[in-house]
Amino acid sequence: MKQRLNRVGLPVHMSLLATLLLVLSGCSDHKLLPLAENAQILAFGDSLTLGVGVPSAQSYPAILARLSGREVINAGVSGETTAQGLERLPELLERHQPALLILLQGGNDVLKNVPAETVEANLGRMIDMAQQKGIAVLLVGVPEKGVFADTADWYENLSDDYGVPLEEEIVADLMGRLSMKSDYVHFNEKGYQALAEAIYQKLQGSGAL
Repeated sequence: MKQRLNRVGLPVHMSLLATLLLVLSGCSDHKLLPLAENAQILAFGDSLTLGVGVPSAQSYPAILARLSGREVINAGVSGETTAQGLERLPELLERHQPALLILLQGGNDVLKNVPAETVEANLGRMIDMAQQKGIAVLLVGVPEKGVFADTADWYENLSDDYGVPLEEEIVADLMGRLSMKSDYVHFNEKGYQALAEAIYQKLQGSGAL
């Protein structure tokens, strides 16, 4: 049987599939407004934001500051859960009034087996808190428990629900690479460099930089 072709010579079923993929990718491709050169970025999270395993100058916020040319405030607290972060965030938003919040949290909840709906609700309240103040948000996902685990589903849910861009691959990828880690859960200098570069590229792709 002769295969049907579209106007550019592709089989019709392939053309339809390509169109569907473009539509789906467009739905999740949330954008940010460009950041001014003097904009402050608040990097909020746990030990992965703080930079456990390396000197402070090698933490991802410090590297991101050098890459972006913006001031990046390191607001990481080792061991913090999303419930604790929810309590801590309001004062930081009020004090710094950043243009952008980078939210990388949830790993300690995963380690402590906090129910997924609780983690998602806590993160959602943090995103909403920032958006109510006119602060843009970039969400960074972390994997579920397990070797070579994928990023937890709730991050994509939050990205869609609140219309915020999501970097969903880098942390899960680095967690599975021993050459990028200083211990079981933290990164080394190369790992934090890769994390910062991935976040920087996401900010570029979203239009913030």
